Amino acid sequence: MFHRQKRFTAYGSTLMLVLATLTVTSAATAAAAQQPPELCGPGSAINFDPSDFQTKPHIDNKWFPLKPGMQFTTTGEVSSSDGVHAHSVVSTVTGLTKVIDGITTQVVWDRDYDNGELVESELAFFAQSTSGAVWLFGEYPEEYENGKLAGAPSTFISGIAKAQAGIAMKATPRTDTPPYVQAYAPKVDFLDCGQVFKQDQHVCVPTGCYNDVLVIDEFNPLEPPDAGHQRKFYSAGTGLVKVTAVGGSDQEFMDLVKVRQLDARHFARVNEEALEQDTRGYEVSRSVYAKTPRAQLCD
Repeated sequence: MFHRQKRFTAYGSTLMLVLATLTVTSAATAAAAQQPPELCGPGSAINFDPSDFQTKPHIDNKWFPLKPGMQFTTTGEVSSSDGVHAHSVVSTVTGLTKVIDGITTQVVWDRDYDNGELVESELAFFAQSTSGAVWLFGEYPEEYENGKLAGAPSTFISGIAKAQAGIAMKATPRTDTPPYVQAYAPKVDFLDCGQVFKQDQHVCVPTGCYNDVLVIDEFNPLEPPDAGHQRKFYSAGTGLVKVTAVGGSDQEFMDLVKVRQLDARHFARVNEEALEQDTRGYEVSRSVYAKTPRAQLCD
């Protein structure tokens, strides 16, 4: 399960400035310019090796397990300039795979609700490296207004329009290690960075109390310093159990309230609806999503 904070695009001009700074124009430094930028700080350059991934996705990272048929529901509230809203996310690991940037990924279907109304339906694509790290290869988030599809302007796919896959969860996360890139998509003004903040925490939410909880601090270095950070709490064997915020005017607080393994009937329905969204994406996002192979139902 992967829950991402709502994205804001006010830092677009800042992004262009940073990219311009990263561009090396002199012949003497041309070789250095070929190195990937360290977008989240020293040591955070993205090193994506296609040979380091499985031919068939099997994601069993203990902090980020994605077993097909599992469904997680988190609820809470979002506080922003227009008030406080009840918020919930239903995240389901589908039985679908999709090839992204040459890698066969597992498809996760997230449904976001504000005050009980669907505002976003997202397909997200994950794969695990042979070392055990889970990578995010893209997202297709449909946005809804008043119950109607309004488009999917924040779609990004690794390998298209300079978007790059990033690490959703390290294989062996440890404190006192540098930040890392979770995903980067300059065409949609998107950059997420993560850093291990705490380990061995005790957290209680409606689904129970969890020991040995890992806390990841997430931030965007292109936003103003007062934009705030998001903190995500992961329990070994379960995954995300809690989301909090530190600073910033837009804050989100969520707790895991339900975990279930879908029965065959409900699982088939989820796969059917996720496939329908995948198909719809070829019309909604013709310049990005339509360039990908269609999702497939696993045997």
